[in-house]
Amino acid sequence: MVTRSSHHTETAVALLLEARSCLDEGDLLQASEKGWEAAAYLLETIAEQRGWPHAWEGDLFIVVDRITDELDDTRVRRLFFSAGALQQNFYEGWMPAGSVAAGLNSVEEFVRRLDDLID
Repeated sequence: MVTRSSHHTETAVALLLEARSCLDEGDLLQASEKGWEAAAYLLETIAEQRGWPHAWEGDLFIVVDRITDELDDTRVRRLFFSAGALQQNFYEGWMPAGSVAAGLNSVEEFVRRLDDLID
C-alpha cells in the first residue's frame, strides 16, 4: 500500500533519479534543476501539511529554519543551501559536473532526513 508519505518521498526520489540521469548525459542545468525540485517539493509538502506559508521560494528558507529548530539539526539547513546552489546553477551554469554531483548527494541526504516529517 502506498501512503501519502511514501508517495511524496517517492516523487522526490524520482526527481533525484532524473537528476542523476541528466548528470550522466552531461546536462548539468537540468540535473541542477531536478535536484532543487526534489528538495523544494518535500519542503512544500511539509509546509502544506502543517499550514505554513510556502507560496514563494523565500518561504522555503523559513520552513527550513523551522525544521532545523524542530530537529535540532543544523545540517538540514546546510543541505538545503546545496539545493539552493543547484537552483542558482540552473540559471547561471557555472558549476562543473563534480559540484553538481556533490549537490545531488546533499539533496539525497536532505530527502532522507525529512522523510519522517511527512504525514
